[in-house]
Amino acid sequence: MALQSDSELEAGDVAPDFELEGADGETHALEEFADSEALLVVFTCNHCPYAEAKFDLLNELADEYDDVSVVGINPNDAEEYPEDSLEKMREYVADGRIAYDAYLRDESQDVARTYGAVCTPDPFLFSREDGTFRLVYQGRLDDALNPEDEPTRFHIREAIESVLADEEVDLEWQPSQGCSIKWTDDA
Repeated sequence: MALQSDSELEAGDVAPDFELEGADGETHALEEFADSEALLVVFTCNHCPYAEAKFDLLNELADEYDDVSVVGINPNDAEEYPEDSLEKMREYVADGRIAYDAYLRDESQDVARTYGAVCTPDPFLFSREDGTFRLVYQGRLDDALNPEDEPTRFHIREAIESVLADEEVDLEWQPSQGCSIKWTDDA
């Protein structure tokens, strides 16, 4: 089911902390990215066509911007959706389909809940201010709302460029659209 993002976080809010297992077998925490000028946290997964349609864009962002960390977090229920298991995440990284700075598994779904993520992809861009990441943009990555659409405007690039130029991100926060996060039954 397609949903639009509707986060609990507001502009200026501090990035909620996390410590999650990565597809690389390491544990990654928010503080690990403290040297980056910006942090793009995207709640995503392997199986959703909306998320799959953004793999290339997120890979390009991770490759292009040395001062930006791109972190994918997969919160989906892997029992009901085996394509979103940590093992499958490792396969996606190994074969190059996903080449983010980190691809993390939110097994408990606590991080997704804390961020208020509801769909995949659900992106959050933070700027580092005085050693703390603060939310500067939450919304769509580009103007291609459906998986088969070709984007003509890349909202996330505009936001990243503003952060790197030390300018205010002057974008309307239009909701991202994608598959609903697949919550566990006990969630």
